[in-house]
Amino acid sequence: MTEPVLQVALDLLELRRALRIAEEAVAGGADWIEAGTPLIKSEGMDAVRALHKRFPDHTIVADMKVADTGSIEVEMAAKAGASVVCVLADADDSVIAEAVRAAHLYGVRIMADLINVTEPVTRAKELEEMGVDYINAHVGIDQQMTGKDPLAILPALKQAVTIPIAVAGGLTAETAPQAVQQGGDIIIVGGTITRSADVTASARALREAIDTPEVMPPRTIDPGEVIRDLLVQVSAPNISDAMHRKGAMTGLFPLCLGVKMVGKAVTVQTFAGDWAKPVEAIDAAEEGDVLVINNDGGTHVAPWGELASLSCINRGISGVVIDGAVRDADDIRKMGFPVFARATVPNAGEPKGMGEINTEITCCGCSVRPGDWIVGDESGVVVIPRERAYEIARRAMEVRKTEERIREEIRRGATLPDVMELLRWEKK
Repeated sequence: MTEPVLQVALDLLELRRALRIAEEAVAGGADWIEAGTPLIKSEGMDAVRALHKRFPDHTIVADMKVADTGSIEVEMAAKAGASVVCVLADADDSVIAEAVRAAHLYGVRIMADLINVTEPVTRAKELEEMGVDYINAHVGIDQQMTGKDPLAILPALKQAVTIPIAVAGGLTAETAPQAVQQGGDIIIVGGTITRSADVTASARALREAIDTPEVMPPRTIDPGEVIRDLLVQVSAPNISDAMHRKGAMTGLFPLCLGVKMVGKAVTVQTFAGDWAKPVEAIDAAEEGDVLVINNDGGTHVAPWGELASLSCINRGISGVVIDGAVRDADDIRKMGFPVFARATVPNAGEPKGMGEINTEITCCGCSVRPGDWIVGDESGVVVIPRERAYEIARRAMEVRKTEERIREEIRRGATLPDVMELLRWEKK
């Protein structure tokens, strides 16, 4: 291949939406159109037939992920209109051999997907010898969420095989050029294009990026540095969706509207309005942290107020969550400081000094440990376990992207039940 191929992966459930998105992607410069595995599972070979009929001059890829019955599955994809059929690279050699034989018979090509292969370079060499046409250096969506990078194995693959190499796994206009620089021939992009509100513009940006890869900076990924940046961009509902409707605190309200807090938890256990430990925690916190206070559920007396909030602002603390009451609400609102509480009450507590700082607590129905990530906005507060912070931040961003595309389709005149085909997908 002399120029990189841009392949758009239609990993959707609804064929009608997939066709519309494919049209917009082609208008932006997509070369190959992939009937993704979710689409094939949802719509069967009708998805491949429809794409071939709508785009007769484009290469249609059927991402079958063939693991058995290689001949049968390649045959049906070929007869439906596919030009390229994807098989799992870790399928048995007999499956690969049958898929290759069927491909020769029906005039299609085979792409072997290296997802989950433990020795990708060794297996790629074997696959080339068996007659596979393309190797796909693929990191799956769930793997991407934990930080696995498809570019990590690309240079070694390029040295090991002579057949074209496809690259897939969360590529964007910023990262796809590096795939080209490192030897990628086919750049496979899914959500960056298909979940965009402007699919044509996103595809065009990818097209331009891979056609001029020399202008892009080197790729670096540091999960610790990107967690906050991702969480700032998503909402508490996005995060709740990413966590399968878990992690949300209950019974809280935001004292200030139009503000947001994101940070690691500094936890405080106190009792019945004792404000000593909550205030001492201000000095224990680092810039960007969030104080999470269990006031033992008491709302008749406040362990927090204006002066403590002003001190937090001076320290660069992101916000405060109180399983209890807060006072000086008017002054805190003037500051615009993110405070979430169960109630407001004028009564001040006393600095008795009971309790602990940075121990595991329960706050508004959620267990919170020091270092867990806290995100709060007008919808409420969610707690993200520290060991899953990068993964959940990535998944929440995918939720946001999905909503962006649905929102655009609604703006064009559809309704939510229409877009989601709710009647079809109701649980039987």
